[in-house]
Parts: sequence; structure tokens; C-alpha cells
Amino acid sequence: MRLPSTAHTSRPWRIHEIAGDFQVEDVWALPTPGGPDDLAHLVRQFTDGANDATAVSSPVYRVLFAVRWKLGRLLGWDETGDGIGGRVGTLRDRLPADLREGPRGPDPRSVPFTSVYHLHDEWAAELANRTVHAVMHIGWVPDEAGGYRGQMAVLVKPNGLFGAVYMACIKPFRYLGVYPALFRAMGRTWQASAAERSAGQRA
Repeated sequence: MRLPSTAHTSRPWRIHEIAGDFQVEDVWALPTPGGPDDLAHLVRQFTDGANDATAVSSPVYRVLFAVRWKLGRLLGWDETGDGIGGRVGTLRDRLPADLREGPRGPDPRSVPFTSVYHLHDEWAAELANRTVHAVMHIGWVPDEAGGYRGQMAVLVKPNGLFGAVYMACIKPFRYLGVYPALFRAMGRTWQASAAERSAGQRA
């Protein structure tokens, strides 16, 4: 379910200290109900590749990603020099001392994000290319049933007019083809791992 930007901006996330010059593009409630300590399981699900294009059954999702990466290769959108440490510096350079000295978190295996920091209730990873510098922020929040769930915010800093036009052009595809399929796959994987999480809580 898509949420208003205030669902992200009203919470005391540490990401606000680091990415204040980024704009909130999307905020979503994730289909990942759990207990107070389950963010680590969700981060592992993201970073192990359980939600990559090969794990999502939707053919539309797969085609959209295949087209995007093909265009990126043809037009040079994803060259190394346009990424983190090239066109833009890493957000880790902005971290206060306590975050810099704490856990960085794992890097996703199947998508070109790099982990920035990992706390008990939030995890942030970044990506940059010729179009945008983006942050995927996963928070762990109380839900309406007395438990907890994941909440994803996408923060972006488009690369000039070209980046802004690119983000506007891909928005319909994200909303209609990418997010619905991604969240369905995420929910299935989360439910399938329920026994593992319960065993870990009992250990």
C-alpha cells in the first residue's frame, strides 16, 4: 500500500540527518508483518536476492527490468564513473561518528545498491547512475494490529533536467508493473520464512 510522504518524514529516522537534500519519491507499507526484532530478517531477504527479477513471477516485471538494463548499456547510463565514488560521493561520507562506526549492513547481491548503514529499526542503501542518486530506506514500524512491519521509502536526487524527466517517464511503469509484482513476491517470501523467524525467536 502506498503511503503519504509524511509516513516517512514524520518518523525520527537517522536518514534525515544524512539525506536532507534528497526528495521523497515513494513511501510504501510492506507486506511483512512480524515482531519488534525482525528488520534483520527483512534486510537479509532483500540482500540475498529473494526479491530480484528472477524471483518475481510477473513477466511484465521481468521485461521492464530487462529493457531498463539494456537501455542502460546502450546509452551508457550505468557506467562506473557515473556511480557511487564517481559522479557522486557515497553517503557514508556524511555519516556521524556513531553510524560510521556501527554496522554498515550487507550489500544486495542482485541489484546495484550499496549499503550505507544498518540499525535495529532502519537500513539504508544507495545507488547512483547517470540519471539519479537514490536511497532505498527500509524502516521497521508498528502496525495497526499491535505488531510490526516494514516500510520502504525511496529518496532521490535526479541528475539535472535529464534525471528529472527520466524519473517522471518511468513513474507509471514503477506503479503499474514494478511495485505490485515486487511486493507480491516479497510477501510470499516473507510468509514462507515465517517458521525460520519463529525458530530464531525461540532460540
